[in-house]
Amino acid sequence: MDEKESKTKPRYKQIAEQMEQRISIGEFPPGHFLPSERLLAKELHVNRSTIVAAYDELQAAGVVERKRGSGTIVSRDIWGLARTRVPNWRHLSETGSFRPNLPLIRKIRKETHTNEMIDLATGELSPDLVPHQSLKHLMTGEDFPTHLSYGHPQGNESLRDTLGNHMKTWRNIEVNPSSILITSGAQQALHLVVQCLLQPGDAVAIEEPSYCYSLPLFRSSGLRTFPLPVDKDGIIPEQLAELHRKHRIKMVFLNPNYQNPTGSLLSLERRHRLLALSAENGIPIIEDDPYSLTSFSGESVPTLKSLDRHGTVLYISSLTKIVASGLRIGWIVGPQTVIERLADAKQQFDYGHSIFPQWLADKFLSSSDFSRHMDLLRSQLLLRRDQLVTSLQGHFGDQAELVIPAGGIHLWCGLAGEWNESQLLREAVKRGTIFVPGHLFGAKDGYVRFTFGRADADEIREAVSRFADAFTLSG
Repeated sequence: MDEKESKTKPRYKQIAEQMEQRISIGEFPPGHFLPSERLLAKELHVNRSTIVAAYDELQAAGVVERKRGSGTIVSRDIWGLARTRVPNWRHLSETGSFRPNLPLIRKIRKETHTNEMIDLATGELSPDLVPHQSLKHLMTGEDFPTHLSYGHPQGNESLRDTLGNHMKTWRNIEVNPSSILITSGAQQALHLVVQCLLQPGDAVAIEEPSYCYSLPLFRSSGLRTFPLPVDKDGIIPEQLAELHRKHRIKMVFLNPNYQNPTGSLLSLERRHRLLALSAENGIPIIEDDPYSLTSFSGESVPTLKSLDRHGTVLYISSLTKIVASGLRIGWIVGPQTVIERLADAKQQFDYGHSIFPQWLADKFLSSSDFSRHMDLLRSQLLLRRDQLVTSLQGHFGDQAELVIPAGGIHLWCGLAGEWNESQLLREAVKRGTIFVPGHLFGAKDGYVRFTFGRADADEIREAVSRFADAFTLSG
């Protein structure tokens, strides 16, 4: 193994290969015991868990047999002549083409399911912000669907009609139901776009910082991603033009309305300039818009799609951030040829969306309860945002640089001084609160994202107090 490979290959794999080589040259003949896990760990100066993983690797390959209470012996049938061999599941799980989430993201997700943890990390609404009573009432209705077929490839026709009216009334977007595809949340919509409209090696532009940095689908698809820095008014369109001249940008992914993670709102002037550049250069814009209806002032946010006069915007939205994440209702709006292409791919994946959440979403969006729910949601999110801002300013003062959002569920916070991001997260988790470090969004050191949709005002106050205690130990 060369030096470069030894630095990138996991230590347990290196040890497994070394032990297999020692077995192959007869140092450990068939039927003989290998060193105990504890002894080999001490010899190689590694954790015992590393040796356990290495021995698991050898067992999966059929090289050794492990006997509880006895130890690990070299297989008597090492060449597999008289026995079946266990598939090397660990190897298979690590070599698929679709990349796993980053380890830190998996850790954060695991910690958020701990009951005593105050969650300032998860991008979803707390149970008291979900319209349970309205949804429960709708589910007891007499017109519940009885024909449980696969349905239309683009999604339930009635829901798409309702979404057409919803888009006009709430988002000022004129759309024909035939140009709508129902998806399993916005995440599936993004997957469909990437997998069906792009190829490995294509250059795409994403915001920086952006939640896209944490998504494995861009890396799995072999795309080349180029950053568009975000300031308080969103991206700067001229920087997209420069990227396009250098790299021939195939597509740009934007979250322009109360952006995740910064909470910024792309200015109207920049929206118009961006759309002009898109039309001039034929660059498709993927507008991911989960938050525009959460404007705390109640004023309508002009989405890029509502301003699009040339058909360059594919629009994605969902009910995840405004109704309930568990409904898994998202949608894409675009040219009919694109929608049909994406619908064909979705049908290959799952034969279409479940009829039950589509039926429930249709009824709720077309009821008067939706408007009342949005009024309550905006007021409650504003209350929680203000509590988060007040608590951070009270504990950190000028040490905290806050980007205070006018909508959405995220607050971007820069913290002055020298502090260690990993240690801060560990100390915060010990104290029962969790957040998302800024580097997961492609940001430079010194930033964190707090989400205020999950915890109530009292919990937010306590969470920030715990976070402040953790911060004092992370320098």
